[in-house]
Amino acid sequence: MTLKPGAGARHRRIGFLLVPDFAMIAYSCAMEPYRAANTLAGETLYAWTHVSPDGRPVIASNGLAIVPDHGLEVPLDVDDLFVCAGGNPTLFHDPATFAWLRAQAHRGIRIGGISGGPFLLARAGLLTGYRATLHWEYEPALREEFPRLNITRNLFEIDRNRFTSSGGTAALDMMAALIAAEHGRGLSHAVGEWFLHTQMRQSAAPQRMTLRERYDVANPTVLATLERMEKSLEEPLGRSALAEAAGVSLRQLERLFRAHLGRTLSVHYLELRLERARNLVTQTSMPVIEIAFACGFVSAPHFSRAYKSRFGFAPAHERRRG
Repeated sequence: MTLKPGAGARHRRIGFLLVPDFAMIAYSCAMEPYRAANTLAGETLYAWTHVSPDGRPVIASNGLAIVPDHGLEVPLDVDDLFVCAGGNPTLFHDPATFAWLRAQAHRGIRIGGISGGPFLLARAGLLTGYRATLHWEYEPALREEFPRLNITRNLFEIDRNRFTSSGGTAALDMMAALIAAEHGRGLSHAVGEWFLHTQMRQSAAPQRMTLRERYDVANPTVLATLERMEKSLEEPLGRSALAEAAGVSLRQLERLFRAHLGRTLSVHYLELRLERARNLVTQTSMPVIEIAFACGFVSAPHFSRAYKSRFGFAPAHERRRG
């Protein structure tokens, strides 16, 4: 099947800046829709080029390497540029790359970030004044480093000449939206069907499953309590306060948690706080004592003991390992 996007369709040049440890699935979901659009349209609507910070092959998160066309020293001739990152983007500190990104934006190139890519755009100063999103795992670190940015929890954001995707298959949804804007919904829908992605998600679609889906729990009392817990990690609510808010006795709430989650209130709450703490330990430069307070621990020693019991390393040790 060949779909014609219409007479005078413009050839668009796409660039991908690949950063070591970039997320392969997110990159593929960003690039492959352009290939599909060309095939389905029966003509070259898009052409692409790959760039790496040093011009050398870039190792993806799954160990595969992609050979770029060139490094940053060669002038880039594209209309759109997407920064693909993953792993732990907070570890990427390269002033030369950030300066290069600013230069491309100054030339009028539309700039996008995929998965951890928005973190690099933020460090380059390219998200100020724009609405943006990124993978939920990186959000706490980004907010800690750039508290004034307008960061959403949407699947993707298209704000004027900035495009940001939360990663994974969300990149496919964002590219479908861009293709639809450039060549119409007919081609965009055909691209979705090409990849058996029959329900294109909108920008405001959530990144994560609902609590009901995540925990495979339908009990409304348990779900409401889980939501309260997740919203109160810095100042944890007491067990009695959780029961009172749920409108049941503490004994009944404990029974519900054991029946539906196989654990007590305290154990589950501690798990949530430690998971948040680990995210901050590995992805930010916050002092350990500040992380402890941000996750509801009253002292650094208490936090360190709980952290080591859960993950096998004290927080300071894990940060050094990283």
